[in-house]
Amino acid sequence: MSTSQSRPVRTQVPAGAVAAEAVAAASVEAYPRIVATLIRVTGDWSLAEDCAQESLTVALERWPADGVPANPGGWLMTVARNRAIDVLRRATVERRKLHDLALLAPDDAQPEPEVGQDMVDDRLRLIFTCCHPALAIEARVALTLRTVCGVPTADIARLLLVSESTMTRRLTRARTRIAEAGIPYRVPSGSPLTERLPGVLAVLYLLFTRGYVADGEPAFADEAVRLARLLDRLMPGQSEVAALLALLLFQHSRRDARRDAAGNLLTLERQDRDRWDRTAVAEGLTALDRVRHDGPYAWQARIAACHATAASADDTDWPTIAHAYDALLGIRPSPVVALNRAVAHGYAYGPAAGLDLLDAARAGGGLDGYPLTAAVEADLVARQGDRLRAAILFRRAAATVGSAAERRALLKRADDLADS
Repeated sequence: MSTSQSRPVRTQVPAGAVAAEAVAAASVEAYPRIVATLIRVTGDWSLAEDCAQESLTVALERWPADGVPANPGGWLMTVARNRAIDVLRRATVERRKLHDLALLAPDDAQPEPEVGQDMVDDRLRLIFTCCHPALAIEARVALTLRTVCGVPTADIARLLLVSESTMTRRLTRARTRIAEAGIPYRVPSGSPLTERLPGVLAVLYLLFTRGYVADGEPAFADEAVRLARLLDRLMPGQSEVAALLALLLFQHSRRDARRDAAGNLLTLERQDRDRWDRTAVAEGLTALDRVRHDGPYAWQARIAACHATAASADDTDWPTIAHAYDALLGIRPSPVVALNRAVAHGYAYGPAAGLDLLDAARAGGGLDGYPLTAAVEADLVARQGDRLRAAILFRRAAATVGSAAERRALLKRADDLADS
């Protein structure tokens, strides 16, 4: 064999693929920065988003031929800024705004500016404006995904189970609501910040939940974790922000172990803990170490930490979890928290204790129609030894859940009990 024949064949990645990958990578950080900065200067949400999106389109057209610039984010900012200037000139906007726009970004030859306080403030303003309580919770989630994360409207529509045209109208109404209501583009301070922050965190947790449920889209859980990291970086010292980040990381660490090879859901005790993401667990513990106050996310994060650090299901510290649910119920009472408290006490102090608390949780009627109530009772009854009744209750729960994956999991538990 000749020397030339023995040489390995090198495969060259097409320039278009390299450019597309570079645009995707730059857009993660650059898109929300561009949108936030242009909104601050122009006050026009649609213009800011259109110009940011157009900068990505232009990059996909030019970078394959011209090469990826040394400063992709600065390049995108310059293109978006110039596009905004063109639009504003045609609209004969006042000279002051044009002057401000001209100062937004450096020339391509200059390095991208450091992330200073102005840029931090812009991104915080954007998050707090998208999550303003004047907007419906679904509108807050959608606007956060579209504006802060740059998620395409079609993907948001799929997440929220509506058509793309419906989602487009909802986003338009949300932006119009912000403009007509005069919602300020700023981060509140003092007591208003204390009042508004839980609403922002609730949006992130809802977004995570929509991606983490059995039939959810995992990419949205990823976005929620990314946003929680961003908020934690931008608001250091806020205990509940660090707590939410820890909670999401602990839960997300199990994402690859939640299903078996056939795609069936696995309960916590049946998961292969070697498949849990220990890097995410370690990051969560670091975030939890910074929590200095006992808010609702702090207690939930401590509960999740007990599960994440247990070497096996038998090693789970259920008394600590039960105590945490006692505290959580005291500061954020709800039927679902009461239901989970019954589970924790059932494992910590025996199924009879859990069933007593389950009866108390049901007393107010808040759990009527909640499908997992029967599943909790079934688990506690099974641990008492009444397998036949437990199987009936698991089948009852399976008949009411909306998720096909959850239904299969509950029916399997019923079958396992009936066959044993």
